[in-house]
Amino acid sequence: MDKVSAANRINEFLKAVVTNGGLHLKYRIVVDPPAMSEWEKPEIYVDFSGPDSALLLNRGGELLRALELLAFEILRLQSGEHEKISFDCKNQRSLRLKELRMAASVAAEKVRQTGTPFHFAPMSSRERRMVHLALRDEADLRTESDGEGRDRCVVLYPADYKSAGAKPARRTLP
Repeated sequence: MDKVSAANRINEFLKAVVTNGGLHLKYRIVVDPPAMSEWEKPEIYVDFSGPDSALLLNRGGELLRALELLAFEILRLQSGEHEKISFDCKNQRSLRLKELRMAASVAAEKVRQTGTPFHFAPMSSRERRMVHLALRDEADLRTESDGEGRDRCVVLYPADYKSAGAKPARRTLP
């Protein structure tokens, strides 16, 4: 992927969306930004601001994620390349990462105390990856993704948990 060309294509797309959508948003596109975390090192970062920022962040950032997904499609990125681009608004992504780490920690303690698997709520592939990474060093636990499409989630198991083909009862964090 030619990063400068990709950034220019993203700019043209966003200019059309903001202008034609009548949105009061500004955005900044950064090629090769500093790493966002130890797990996220995008090659192109898009940061939104402005009076209509709340529209991007409503319903768990649904519109922000949709714009990011459209950018993936415009650039014809394979799913393995999605981590190369990151859209953010009002530092929502790092706040969500902290939330996922905290949820992973709480779930790990519940699984240790009860010895039973824990199902996280359904989430995007990028968020599932963050949960897997947050728990990867827990030798007494293991994670797996389960479900299909929008219902795909992470399940946290005790490392020695044996399922007899039956699915454990679904429990999610509030």
